[in-house]
Amino acid sequence: MDQFVTWDAVETAERLRRREVSAVEVVDAAIARAEKLENLGALVTRSFERAREHAKRELSDAPFAGVPSAIKDLANLEGVKTGFGSAAAGPTPPKKSDPFVKAYEALGFVSLGKSATPELGLTATTEPLHGKPCRNPWDHHRTAGGSSGGAASLVASGIVPIAHGSDGGGSIRVPSACCGLVGLKVTRGRFDMEASRLLPVNIATHGVLTRTVRDTIAFWEALDRAVPSSWPSLKPEAGPRKLKIGIYLEPPDGAAIDPEFKQAALDAGKWCESLGHHVEQIPNPVAVQFIDDFIVYWAFVAWAQSGTMKALAHREFDKAKIDPWTKGLSEYYARQKVRGAQATWRLMTRQSSFLDVFKKYDVMLSPTLGVPPPELGYLTPAQDFETKLTRLRSFVPFTPTYNVTGAPAISLPLSRTASGLPIGVMFGSARGNEKTILELALQLEEAKPWPRLPPSVTA
Repeated sequence: MDQFVTWDAVETAERLRRREVSAVEVVDAAIARAEKLENLGALVTRSFERAREHAKRELSDAPFAGVPSAIKDLANLEGVKTGFGSAAAGPTPPKKSDPFVKAYEALGFVSLGKSATPELGLTATTEPLHGKPCRNPWDHHRTAGGSSGGAASLVASGIVPIAHGSDGGGSIRVPSACCGLVGLKVTRGRFDMEASRLLPVNIATHGVLTRTVRDTIAFWEALDRAVPSSWPSLKPEAGPRKLKIGIYLEPPDGAAIDPEFKQAALDAGKWCESLGHHVEQIPNPVAVQFIDDFIVYWAFVAWAQSGTMKALAHREFDKAKIDPWTKGLSEYYARQKVRGAQATWRLMTRQSSFLDVFKKYDVMLSPTLGVPPPELGYLTPAQDFETKLTRLRSFVPFTPTYNVTGAPAISLPLSRTASGLPIGVMFGSARGNEKTILELALQLEEAKPWPRLPPSVTA
């Protein structure tokens, strides 16, 4: 690997500004890494020539000018095909970029292409039936997670230092936890996914996956300056005040959690105590019914997306070619629309029961995942619907709470399994309070630094 592989986005941008290296060199090196690691299945549509042309432009005052990156294949990038992770998508590229993508490129990022995602972003693994599975750089036999699995694989393997993702049920935090990355889901309203604003419960936000907390902070600071938000600044100060942290270890339905993942959360609590914070173990503050309601709502999202894609997003979209998982979710909702309306109402009206916890605690701490990233094939969209649904419930029981409530949460790679796989630990706070969890993240990163890249990359 080349000399740039260990640089995070901030260091890359700084070296480019100092003219220690050219944008062409950095982008060419990233392209070479992408070609060498093609077997990861992380980049589904290449736009290498477009990237080279962008790199040749005179460096501007943009904060990340010349830094290589990638756009998730659920968002439109002008002139580059949007596949939505689906065989149902047609070949014609969009004529314009989505608003977030425009803002992203305006910050100076150079996109190598589109990163892999499962069909319509509807599952927690990235294993499209019509293409290569997306592999975890820490163990190529395991999933990189989803739905921002391609972004996670690109960043964790060192191909790019930062990549665009989106999070509607954990889709930034889940792959970050699988691949040893930093994954922040911001407060609803900072920069939501455009289509999500049309939903009864707006659950999906744009964001990035990074290897360092400072990259996540630098990105959101830059975006907040370019596209001001109504929420308070998330820029951390010198350090957080002494925080009151509530830690919970069990999912709402009481399902079993892998012992190593439970221990990782307990260890994180001890590290927080060693930093002077107060930590209390509490029951899961989410009602048992929440997961069942979220699953029904997720099925509604699948039903709505697959039914409206052709009219609203992609005229060439062929619904007949959607995969069995998307079809299964859509049929699951269609069988119980009355129950779906009731579940949606509860999700809309009972968010305060979780958010009230932040009147007592500054931060909530939990595992990010319930079990380690499974081997490829375990969560394939081709399998029996009920089997996959049961497996997903045990894999991602914690993340959806923050999507429904609109509160921010971050996954940090604070531990490892006995076999060396990353373990993510999640920290959440009240709406608009990213600053507190980012200040805490910086403290933990300094106190318990994690490997930036897998041993196979740095060897």
